[in-house]
Amino acid sequence: MKSLTRQRVLILGSTGSIGKSTLDVILRNPDLFEVVGLVAHKSEDNLVQQIKQHSPKFVALTDASAHTSAKTRWPEISWHHSMEEICHWCACEEVDVVVAAIVGAAGLRPTMAAVKAGKKVLLANKESLVLTGALMMDAAEASGAQLLPVDSEHNAIFQSLPQNFQRKNPQLSGVEKIWLTASGGPFLNSDLASLAKVTPAQAINHPNWSMGRKISVDSATMANKGLELIEAFWLFGLGSSDIEVVIHPQSIVHSLVQYKDGSFLAQLGAPDMRTPIANCLSYPKRIESGAARLDLKQLKSLSFSAPDEDRFPALRLARVALEQGGAAPAVFNAANEIAVDAFLKEKIGFLDIARLIERTMETSLHNDASSIDAVLFADARTRDVAQNLCDRFSH
Repeated sequence: MKSLTRQRVLILGSTGSIGKSTLDVILRNPDLFEVVGLVAHKSEDNLVQQIKQHSPKFVALTDASAHTSAKTRWPEISWHHSMEEICHWCACEEVDVVVAAIVGAAGLRPTMAAVKAGKKVLLANKESLVLTGALMMDAAEASGAQLLPVDSEHNAIFQSLPQNFQRKNPQLSGVEKIWLTASGGPFLNSDLASLAKVTPAQAINHPNWSMGRKISVDSATMANKGLELIEAFWLFGLGSSDIEVVIHPQSIVHSLVQYKDGSFLAQLGAPDMRTPIANCLSYPKRIESGAARLDLKQLKSLSFSAPDEDRFPALRLARVALEQGGAAPAVFNAANEIAVDAFLKEKIGFLDIARLIERTMETSLHNDASSIDAVLFADARTRDVAQNLCDRFSH
């Protein structure tokens, strides 16, 4: 007999790696969760399979051509498309949990709608906090929304913090620093000469994690760790100088919290996103995730080293953007999205990604970030600047 108190879940980005992993965890715990909404960009065939398996009340494709195609191919399904409809569902009474897993700035509005409505929000879309950190955290505090980090690093920090942790006064609970671990990606030991020749196929071949193309490239450039640095700043309330990044190629220690008594608390586990997803879905309880168990007896070594910001300058640029404040993080993010897209289309080289970000940050004015509209204006303008620079890079 199924429970009458199942949490009703809407997944933004259901056909991506996080969305698929979330659905896998839900299938393992059918008495606890019910899928009521699925939103994808343009993977209509994959979405239809998910619809058949979960029978959600609301389904949407954000890509206009995919939406039109799906309505023709599967007229028996009630398809939605507009961002207004998606935001409405994120905030409606029929949804308890919103999994924010749309990659990039596209996920900002529905994620904010869920936060303002006081939902339990599983945040896998780090760009939402990068663009609107203060706005989103203030909205969560005002509405009572639970903002739970799905990124393995931030979830590890979340699990390693004391129960009395206060974001507005982290030192009160003895927290001194947080350490974000980074695998270093596929090019950790590559020299600059070889990095200049990296192909998209090589960049998306991550040694430890199975991720989408864009986030895989971000991992290879360490722009992803830069975005996580900014996200951690907003989630946990520590200053930029109290957030460290350390290379950990094994991806076993997912991140650490350093306390003022000299203690370090860390969360360990196999590199499987179902673990942090299950932690957030069931918090404060624990449920089966399907992830393999870590066999400590088989671990030969755990190594740590400082990141080389000369070879991976995107990390340095992210910290610059964080310290500049305002819309500078939005500028960093938008420039990176344009650059990664150009690289995947083989219009620019791998090393050009960071160069393009830096040039864009130098060229763009850092507008205020006092509203979503202001941030999205800065985002749109930055994309134009970055695209123009990108066209010059490709000639």
